[in-house]
Amino acid sequence: MDRTERFYKIDQMIHDRKLVPFADLMSALEVSRATLKRDLEYMRNRLNAPIVWDRDAGGYRFDTPHAEAGAQYELPGLWFNSGEVHALLTMQHLLTDLDPGGILTPHIQPLIARLNSLLGSAENTAEEIRRRVLIVGLGKRDLKLAHFEKVGAALLRRKRLAITYFARGSGETTEREVSPQRLVYYRENWYLDAWCHLRNDIRNFALDSIREATLIETKAREVSHRSLDEALGAGYGIFSGRKLQHAKLRFTPKRARWVAQETWHPKQKGNYEADGSWLLEFPYADHRELIMDILKFGADVEVLAPPDLRQRVADETVRMTQMYATTPKAGSKAKRLHGSNE
Repeated sequence: MDRTERFYKIDQMIHDRKLVPFADLMSALEVSRATLKRDLEYMRNRLNAPIVWDRDAGGYRFDTPHAEAGAQYELPGLWFNSGEVHALLTMQHLLTDLDPGGILTPHIQPLIARLNSLLGSAENTAEEIRRRVLIVGLGKRDLKLAHFEKVGAALLRRKRLAITYFARGSGETTEREVSPQRLVYYRENWYLDAWCHLRNDIRNFALDSIREATLIETKAREVSHRSLDEALGAGYGIFSGRKLQHAKLRFTPKRARWVAQETWHPKQKGNYEADGSWLLEFPYADHRELIMDILKFGADVEVLAPPDLRQRVADETVRMTQMYATTPKAGSKAKRLHGSNE
């Protein structure tokens, strides 16, 4: 542990514990009594650290309040120990791979360069992390950096946006004026929760469906977090709404080994039945995304309620079966797709 690292360790220990005995500091820093005294003296005299010895309590503490200590107290420069550098580089690697188009990478590149230099020749370099950590992103869509930056700028400056929006569901393109409220990263893609002045209501927009975006110097309409959650955040998935229903699903004992460990919704309830089946209940407002998640489990899941959801899943199963049966060489195609696992 070098001298700068010791300064940060001393600062952290006193900040966290409020009072730290001299012996505890020596043990944590693994230095001699003379070295620790020199470190404390340097921090007080050169860095203006308001560290005082409390004889009655038997330890070092920060003088209170800090504002009365005189000159400003500030530890030198950007610094991390090797473990923190490794963690930050791994996080950067995750962001780069999970972030469609590397949206955040250009903005944090100077920090990454600094981290690389701090890491030096230590084990687990940035290149080694990139080779050893594999992130597989499924379903992420291309996103233009310019649109993301404009949306982010409008969101933080509390300004409105004029957008050209393509709705995949209807195939329609509309011109909207929106007041951005929050950005959401969900299942490999970015979404914007906003007040839509065209619809005069809260709406959710996929950022990759925004064809054009222009920042307007008009103050954004404010919507409370509670209203946003009521409209968009209470139900299952990104397709939310104010009118909630409660899904009740039963998974086979075999599939329960996985599903029992999964979070489908923050307010879900789950329990095992006598035969080992997993009973899962949660609220939802829109059936579209939920049906897709149910169908991927095939015969290992049964929809118990509500009747409307049960019927929709049954109808979709019949439709898919008919489509599969009328597709030429469907069996051969399936065999080719899965042949590598046989």
